Amino acid sequence: MTNKDINQMTYREATQELEEILRAIESDAVDVDELTQKVQRSSLLIKLCKDKLRNAENAINQVFNEENCEEPTRQEKNNPSSGKLF
Repeated sequence: MTNKDINQMTYREATQELEEILRAIESDAVDVDELTQKVQRSSLLIKLCKDKLRNAENAINQVFNEENCEEPTRQEKNNPSSGKLF
């Protein structure tokens, strides 16, 4: 999974690769020459995960902020002349 293009990765794939890198570093399976490469890759994966989380949060907020998705209150259902169109 290490060679997969970051732009094509899912959030799950990125977090799984991060876990693999962490396990390798914790078990001393990474030599010094490879360590820099792993840290740089981890940095890119973390940025990808943050971006995906931000995008999901923005999409969810947009859905909840749209007036069409708001449920009318009980008073508005009983009083259609409340002034609101929706």
